[in-house]
Amino acid sequence: MSGGLGNGLGRGLDSDFRGDLGAEMGAEMGSDYAENLTKKMGEILDYLRSQGCPKQIHAAVILGSGLGEYTEALELSHSIPYSEIPSFPQSTVEGHSGALIFGELQGHTIMAFSGRFHFYEGYGIDETVIPVRLTHALGASKLLISNAAGGINLSYKVGDLMVIDHIIRPHRRMMQQSTRWHWNMKNYADLAFSVATELGLSVHRGNYLYVFGPNYETKAEIHAYRAMGGDAVGMSTAAELMEAARLGLPAVGVSLITNAAAGITGQALNHDEVKEAANARKEDFARLVSRLILEDRV
Repeated sequence: MSGGLGNGLGRGLDSDFRGDLGAEMGAEMGSDYAENLTKKMGEILDYLRSQGCPKQIHAAVILGSGLGEYTEALELSHSIPYSEIPSFPQSTVEGHSGALIFGELQGHTIMAFSGRFHFYEGYGIDETVIPVRLTHALGASKLLISNAAGGINLSYKVGDLMVIDHIIRPHRRMMQQSTRWHWNMKNYADLAFSVATELGLSVHRGNYLYVFGPNYETKAEIHAYRAMGGDAVGMSTAAELMEAARLGLPAVGVSLITNAAAGITGQALNHDEVKEAANARKEDFARLVSRLILEDRV
């Protein structure tokens, strides 16, 4: 699909939207820092326009470790390496291919981030949520966020899917102080669980506990996190869901349990587990994501 991101067609290049974004971020994090982020977003959007990317999208998907093959479900129109996009962060983690992809799913224009950015890679929290802001700027009606997570809940098995009900941040406030906003993810989480059931997929609903990474957690930490109510643990997603809520963008998070957290099996953790679990459930994951994209009940 081609066509420029003309002014007034996508929220991203609307001058009023840019002005609002700059003012909003300026109030939250300081004028110089906000101005720099606004400039980066402008450069990203201008580049996408120059490449003939879609003017507006129906939905976006952020694909976690090992889940990048979901893009095979789309009729692709553009695949742009992150390295070619000005001011765009780069994925450096194994299992993240690092490409921004546009495609069609049954007549709906979809944007997929094949690879994400983590705090432990040296990015600020506000840089890790650039995909969320880009999704909002392009007028999406929904955002699906996936991740590979370690199972804390003793009833979870490798390969299980978990719809995120709540996030837990045991260390500190992640986002800058902002104007008042509300956590509005429940309706979409309810829908995701319902859709999974309709598809005959066994899924959990649980609490996602965010840690900085990049190291896996110790046995002592996992015991503490379980006592705090955590069901799965990971190094992404929390800030993305919070930013979507702040922007009023309907979003849902889905975790693929790719390994048992430290101390549960007595075995050492490694990234190969992540790839194996993702490969085993990739078809179920694709069915769930595609159905959620097409659902109009959000």
